[in-house]
Amino acid sequence: MENYYALLGIEKDASEQEIKRAVRERAKRMHPDLARDFLSDGGAAMRRLLNAYEVLSDEERRVEYDHALRRLKQSGAFNYRDFLGEDPGDPERQAKLIFFDLFHMEEDAALDLWFRQGGLAFTLEQYLDREDALDCAFILAEELEKRQYYYEAFMLFTRVIAEERRRPYFHHFIQDIENALKDLVRNRLRSAVDNTTWVSCMEALLELGFPARDEARWLRSMAEALVKLGDLAGAEAVLREALRRDPALPNIVTLRRKLNVLT
Repeated sequence: MENYYALLGIEKDASEQEIKRAVRERAKRMHPDLARDFLSDGGAAMRRLLNAYEVLSDEERRVEYDHALRRLKQSGAFNYRDFLGEDPGDPERQAKLIFFDLFHMEEDAALDLWFRQGGLAFTLEQYLDREDALDCAFILAEELEKRQYYYEAFMLFTRVIAEERRRPYFHHFIQDIENALKDLVRNRLRSAVDNTTWVSCMEALLELGFPARDEARWLRSMAEALVKLGDLAGAEAVLREALRRDPALPNIVTLRRKLNVLT
């Protein structure tokens, strides 16, 4: 269990302002481009700082953490991870354990536990603070994609972006998350899902408020899937909507002829 007070170089009775100041000072020493550092595989040090800040700046979590730290000091054997895993029937502890493992480079253990808790059906935001739930979902999505769970990664990325649209949290990091989602859709997701699921994924993307040019391409792809499903009327309506968003939409000659959308 890491001593966050020692990591930040502060006393155990440090105020929130002192905690913030310590995080900022240490972050400045790490890397001039915090966004890139945070999102890269080499961002472990920055994640440790963020984790320390999120625990110590939250009154309830700080009390729990201080209690765990005292138990560690008294017994010399207390393990916070073991403490969280003591009751597998407690979903709040399991959510915190997923979060803990993700931020301590135990990604395989975190993913295994997430799947055992229900995967996409396990609502992290019900048991974690909003910011922790968003961080957790984002990192889970990255790790799921690495392991070729493309649909699950897609769903988590879209949830994170939808929540960011509702109330910003990631701010300048969100562009990187959007790019990660677009890259996943463009290069990996299509071969991993059937036509019906693909149509649902495209509908989910259209709800996020991306630029019209992006939406036109997703609509084109949706129309192609609807053709394969035999829904020609639906495909025609979707293609016309794509052309409304981008009249110069490329790669549609065959599709237009098939659907008789020539004007």
